[in-house]
Amino acid sequence: MSENTNTTKRRSALQIMGSLIGLVKPLLHIMLAAIILGTLGYLCAIFLTILAGQVIVHGLLTGVAGMIVPVDNMWLVFTPVKTIITVMIVIAVLRGILHYVEQYCNHFIAFKLLAIIRHKVFAALRKLCPAKLEGRDKGNLISIITTDIELLEVFYAHTISPIEIATLTSISMVIFIGRYHWLAGVLALVAYLIVGVAIPMWNGKRGSQKGMEFRTNFGELNSFVLDSLRGLDETIQYGQGEKRKEQMSERSKNLAGMQESLSKMEGSQRSFTNMVILLASFGMLALTIWLYDKGAMGFEGILTCTIAMMGSFGPVVALSSLSNNLNQTLASGERVLSLLEETPLVEEIPGDVETSGAESMEHEFTGAEAENVTFAYKVNGSEGDRQGEPARAGRCPGAEGGRGHDNEVILDNYSLILQPGKITGIHGASGSGKSTLLKLLMRFWDVQDGSVSVDGTDVRKIPTKHLRNMESYVTQETHLFHDSIANNIAIAKPEASREEIMEAAKKASIHDFITTLPKGYDTEVGELGDTLSGGEKQRIGIARAFLHECPLILLDEPTSNLDSLNEGIILKSLKESAKKKTVVLVSHRVSTMNVADVVYEMENGRIS
Repeated sequence: MSENTNTTKRRSALQIMGSLIGLVKPLLHIMLAAIILGTLGYLCAIFLTILAGQVIVHGLLTGVAGMIVPVDNMWLVFTPVKTIITVMIVIAVLRGILHYVEQYCNHFIAFKLLAIIRHKVFAALRKLCPAKLEGRDKGNLISIITTDIELLEVFYAHTISPIEIATLTSISMVIFIGRYHWLAGVLALVAYLIVGVAIPMWNGKRGSQKGMEFRTNFGELNSFVLDSLRGLDETIQYGQGEKRKEQMSERSKNLAGMQESLSKMEGSQRSFTNMVILLASFGMLALTIWLYDKGAMGFEGILTCTIAMMGSFGPVVALSSLSNNLNQTLASGERVLSLLEETPLVEEIPGDVETSGAESMEHEFTGAEAENVTFAYKVNGSEGDRQGEPARAGRCPGAEGGRGHDNEVILDNYSLILQPGKITGIHGASGSGKSTLLKLLMRFWDVQDGSVSVDGTDVRKIPTKHLRNMESYVTQETHLFHDSIANNIAIAKPEASREEIMEAAKKASIHDFITTLPKGYDTEVGELGDTLSGGEKQRIGIARAFLHECPLILLDEPTSNLDSLNEGIILKSLKESAKKKTVVLVSHRVSTMNVADVVYEMENGRIS
C-alpha cells in the first residue's frame, strides 16, 4: 500500500480504535485494574462534593428550618457533622491513592505497548525493505516511527481507560441519582450521553480529515528539513539559502495554520461542552424543585441530585476533551497500522539453515542463472519514479513491445549464465538494467516472468538467511553507520577478529589509509560516514564483501569513486579471490572490464 493509498482508503475511528485496543490483550489484566481503580477514584471525587452538600443539608435541617421541610433520608438529621467530615477526609486520601495507581497502570501499559509497537514497526520495515521502501518519503517514515508512535501514548494512557471509567462512573451516578427519582436519573443519562458520546463523535467526525492532513504535512515538513540538511553544501554553493528558507517558512506557516484551525475546533468544542454542562445542571435543579413541589422528592433530594449532577461530569468531560487530540492520535494510529498491515512484495522464505560464510564456501558452488527474466518498475503517478516499487508479478504491459502505460520495463526476456569461479563483467550505460539484475540475484525484488536461480535452485525457494549467506552485494552508494571503521566493516561478519577485518581492508586497498588515522580502526566515521570521502566509503563497502566470505560476490560500480591506482589494486585482489568465488562485476567503465573473464554488453535490458 502506497502512501497515496493510505490517504484515500481511510478507516473509521472505531476501526482504528478497535485495532489499537487489540494490541492490549497481553496487558489486559493491568488495564482492567486501571479501569476499576480509576472508576473508584472518580466516585470518591464525586462523593466528596455530595458529602459536602450533605453537610449543608444537615445544617438546614437542624437549624432554623427545623423539621418543617419534608425529607426522605432521616439519617442526615442524626449523623454528626464530624462523622461526615471524617468520611470526607478518608475519601480524599483514598482518591489521591487510587488516582496515582490508576495513572501508573495506564502509563505502564502505554510505554510497554509503545515498545512492542516499535518492535513490530521495525520488523515490518525490515520485511518491506527494499522493494516497497526504496522510493518512499524517508521523512514521513521517520515521522511514523517517532512522533506518530509517541502520540499513541495518549491513546493507551489517556483514552482507553477514560472511556471505560466514564462509562462505569456514569452508570453508577445514573443509578445513584435515579434512586431519588427516575426522571432525575433519565436527565443525568441524557446529559452524560450528550457530553461523553455525541459531542466527541461530532467533533471527531469534523476533525478527522484535518487531523490526518496535519500528520501528513508534519511528516512532509520533516522530509523537507532532512533533505535540506543533507543538501546543505549544494544549497550554499549555488546560493539557494534564501529560497530554501522561504520554502521552509511557507511550509511551517501552512502547518501552523492547520494547527490553528484544529485549536479553534478544540475551543468551540470546549465552549459547547461547558454550555451543555451548565444547562444540564440548571435543568436538574429545575426538575428536582418541580418534583419537590409535587411531593415526589424530599428537600435533601434537590441539593443532592443537583450537586451530584454538577460534580459528576469530570469523567465524561475528560472523554469529551479526548476528541481534541484524538483526531491527531487516530491519524497517527492509522498511519502506524497501515505500515504494519502492508504486505511485502517479497516474502521471506523461512528456514532453519543458518549457514555461515565459511560453511558456504565448503560446498561446491555451481553458479547462478537468469532465465527469460522480465522485470518492470511500477511508475508512481505523475512523478514517474521508477525506484518506487516493482510492478506486481505477472506479465507486464509493454513487455513484448517496450514500455507500458503503467510500468517501465527494465529487463525484457533476459537470460544470463554466471559460471562458477569466473568474473563476469556486465557493461552498459546507466538505466540499462545492470543494477536491477544484481538486486534480483539478491532477491530484493522478485521477477514478473522467468526465474533467477542460484546453485540450480530458484531464489524464491531458497531460505532467505541462506541466500544472504551465499552472496555479498556492494552497492553504488555504500552506507556507513555512526560507528567505528572496524565495526562498519564487521557488519559483514560480526564475529570477525581484528586480523580478519584488517586482511579484508588490505584487499580493498583501505588499510594504509586507516592506519594513518589517530585512532586507526577505532575511528568514528560520523553520521552517514560524512567524515570520509566517497572513494573511502566505497572501499569500506568492498572490504565488507571480502570479509563476508561467500561464493558469489555482486559488485555494482565498485570503483566508480576510485582513482585508477586504487581501482587497479582492488581489481587485482578480485582476480586473486575469484579463483574460489564467482564475481559479477557491473560497471559503465571499459577499463574495469579488463579484469573480467567474460564481458556482456547490456542495452535496454538485453544482453549482446
